[in-house]
Amino acid sequence: MIYQTVIRGEVVGTNSVCEQGEWEAMELARPGVNRLVQSGITNEGEAERLARGTSGDTKPRGGRVAAK
Repeated sequence: MIYQTVIRGEVVGTNSVCEQGEWEAMELARPGVNRLVQSGITNEGEAERLARGTSGDTKPRGGRVAAK
């Protein structure tokens, strides 16, 4: 599962990854503090990539414009 922590309506920090049991415990302890972004992810590697988004991706290189 991917979630975000929300305080006073503002997302705080980055996306985080947890397992179903951890999510349920967090919701019991502090209902509504965390926002579920995505569930049903099949493996940890996929969850980490989805949580990271484009952070850490190689930046595209600009093409050169030919001089005339």
